[in-house]
Amino acid sequence: MKITIIGAAGGIGQALALLLKKHLPSGSNLALYDINPVISGVAVDLSHIPTLISINGYSEGDITKALKDADIILIAAGIYRNPSMGRSALFNVNASVVSSLAEEIAKVCPKAFLGIITNPINMMVPIVAEIFKKVGGYDRRRLFGITTLDVIRSETFISSLKGRDPCDIDVSVIGGHSDSTILPVLSQVKGVDFTQEESEMLTRKIQQAGTEVVKAKACSGGSATLSMAEAACRFCLKLIKALQGEKNIIECAYVEGKGKHAQFFAQPVKLGKEGIESFLDYGKLNNYEKHLLNGMLETLNNDIKIGIDFVNC
Repeated sequence: MKITIIGAAGGIGQALALLLKKHLPSGSNLALYDINPVISGVAVDLSHIPTLISINGYSEGDITKALKDADIILIAAGIYRNPSMGRSALFNVNASVVSSLAEEIAKVCPKAFLGIITNPINMMVPIVAEIFKKVGGYDRRRLFGITTLDVIRSETFISSLKGRDPCDIDVSVIGGHSDSTILPVLSQVKGVDFTQEESEMLTRKIQQAGTEVVKAKACSGGSATLSMAEAACRFCLKLIKALQGEKNIIECAYVEGKGKHAQFFAQPVKLGKEGIESFLDYGKLNNYEKHLLNGMLETLNNDIKIGIDFVNC
């Protein structure tokens, strides 16, 4: 199986490449692409780690080689958010980057499974979908906005508050992947009860976690890289297990679903050999969660429209 990371010389890309070099199934091929020429050195560096994973680096001009025969493509290219920048300010640069990459992918390997890491995810995933629809061959089962970071943050914060093993915490995070559009469904976490005060505190903490990292890194710049790499690795490994036939693989992702709330929506999905096998229910929301869901939809739908309009206007 071939996994290609685009933007592999960046903070997320290098950490993700390291994690996948260590944890991919034996015999896998890891292809690293970046316009930064240092990518060749990154690939050589990683090749010295003793695992049965072959690794190749590709720089600008070699993207076709990086994409050819890829089974899974993870896009982490673009700029990161700095302390004075909202997610919307990322849009113009990253939309151009992601749209050009999507056009290339649609030509070279249209059947690959795509995981979008580049922010703002709420807008980037609709851009990729629209480009594939224009080119032809769009399959919504194969396109994912990787929002696993919101899930692992939820697991971590719940574990810290309640003294539970995070591996025993199963929480769905729905909506989108920006501040108020992030909604952890705490009322459906089995075996854990939250007071109203705890629910509100945890929800705010999960929604604002990205901003917390950006502010904490202000001295050197950057946003969440290590935790995002862990999240992307987790999602990729789960997807690989599903593609290899393992049953009952469930993850939350920002996908084009049934359109109950928005055309694109983060929700739990069951993964299979063709990607999304089914869209799953996230359970009954309590009144607080319903209020947050209703309050986010205008922002989320506007984000989606911005992405779609970028391609079609």
